[in-house]
Amino acid sequence: MKRLITLFLCAVMVLALAACSGGSESSSSGANTSGEKDKEEKITLRIAWWGSEPRHNYTSEILKLYEEQNPNVKIESEYASWDDYWKKLAPSAAANELPDIIQMDLSYFSQYAENNQLEDLTPFIGNQIDTSDYNDNIISGGKLGDQLFGFNAGVNVVGFHYDPALLKKAGVDSIKDDWTWDDLKEIAAKAKDAGLYLDSSMQPDVFFNYYLRTLGKSLYSNDGSTLGYDDDQLFIDFFTMLSEMVEKGYSPTPDYIAQLKGIEDEPVVKEEAIGIWQWSNQFVGLQQVADRPMEMHAMPGPGTKEGLFMKPSMFWSMASNSKHKEEAAKLIDFLVNDIEANKLMLGDRGVPGSSVVKEELKPLLSPAQVQVFEFVEAAEQNSSPFNGPDPVGAGQVIELLDNLSEQMNFGQLKPEEAAKEFRQQADSILSQNK
Repeated sequence: MKRLITLFLCAVMVLALAACSGGSESSSSGANTSGEKDKEEKITLRIAWWGSEPRHNYTSEILKLYEEQNPNVKIESEYASWDDYWKKLAPSAAANELPDIIQMDLSYFSQYAENNQLEDLTPFIGNQIDTSDYNDNIISGGKLGDQLFGFNAGVNVVGFHYDPALLKKAGVDSIKDDWTWDDLKEIAAKAKDAGLYLDSSMQPDVFFNYYLRTLGKSLYSNDGSTLGYDDDQLFIDFFTMLSEMVEKGYSPTPDYIAQLKGIEDEPVVKEEAIGIWQWSNQFVGLQQVADRPMEMHAMPGPGTKEGLFMKPSMFWSMASNSKHKEEAAKLIDFLVNDIEANKLMLGDRGVPGSSVVKEELKPLLSPAQVQVFEFVEAAEQNSSPFNGPDPVGAGQVIELLDNLSEQMNFGQLKPEEAAKEFRQQADSILSQNK
């Protein structure tokens, strides 16, 4: 009996020791494993943007800076030219495999948002994304209804960026502050006589919309279900002017334009044209590549104030399929609020929205960057409210308008015919928004 009791007590002690040992090892091992896992876990974020080589270079430097400050984050970059960017993004969206962070343009904004491919950033505002130094109007630029599908990367204004030396070569000392479309044609004729182009043509949707706004109209209706103008004569007048610019040799032919691979090939850079029509955030890149003094001028009128608006240059959007949304929001915050990151960017994506960032950048700006900031500040006093993001289907409408514009510039299609075709097809595309 004594022997049995002894054996029983020994067994109990062995089991107790085993339990204590097992519990202790499990607890210790679990804590260490969890801690090591937290320290070693790598989060991969994908980010995509479009742009020229200078933008690719500085954005890569910004992302490298973020990785250095956040060693648990690895960033994979995807970038391309404007056309290639959207061609690559579309299949990724269809497969629900969009990059975590997407540089988003107004022309595609509504389409991606309403297809539930973009995440509402509202829950991250004031948390991962600091907006304490932002005007509400800047933030609201990325809203559809009550949801925020994009964070404004900066503000832009469209205008004419030109070489003052080439302007004088054409016999024109300066462009009048209140110049008109007739003044533009007159300068273009003088440029041709001097062996120069005036420009490399206008991006159809951007500048037709500006022209419509000067007349109290817009490219799209308020609800986005139709075109925003009823009189096709407005289309005919504007595109007759553009096609005549090509016909008379004031602007290059579509064949010439098709060979341009980037800003480096632009006629103004090669001193073959006086200027180029583009957004204010593109001026610094032009200045850097041309490597000679350039100037900025507001659009022709009449109706310049009604035509101009402060456009969100682009947005930083988050894909709804992202598996690391909080980390993606932190990176967006870094892109728009970090001083060192913005010192590398220096307003290329638009004049920053943060008042603190703007003040920090001012002493560091090059003369070209100062020109941009001052141009945008002047436009704030001489512009009208923004119409809001383009409606769903805008990408197709813009592609349609590009194709029709090219045919008109080739002389294959009359503006009267193009006006009818544009209305018919564009209204058909936009009718899906009813």
